[in-house]
Amino acid sequence: MSTNEPAGKKRSSGKKDRTPQVEPSPGAGRRLAIDLVLFTGARIALVIALAAGIYLIGQAVGIDVPILVAAFFAVIIALPLGMLLFKGLRERVNAGIATVDAGRKAQRENLSSRLRGEDGTDK
Repeated sequence: MSTNEPAGKKRSSGKKDRTPQVEPSPGAGRRLAIDLVLFTGARIALVIALAAGIYLIGQAVGIDVPILVAAFFAVIIALPLGMLLFKGLRERVNAGIATVDAGRKAQRENLSSRLRGEDGTDK
């Protein structure tokens, strides 16, 4: 720490803070649930499509690929592929989680201030 920096200041490590400041909003839990169902459904559909593709390509080439083996390879392939293909959905889910978390944190702080006997309206 140099002598010009205040004692309470921390140096930035050069990395951007990827967690944006979000405000709690009503209905965020419902939006999060919908986004999570869409994201999960898309990932499952990707695994099914890849497993079917592996199985059918094996049949076309003349190799008998057991469906369980095709499903196993489809899951392995779908893990990184889903991260790339469904980036927008994943970011919406992450933003929804941050919003719900901000709402819970605000409720927890409100409850704590009320338990301490503070009014909580003088913020």
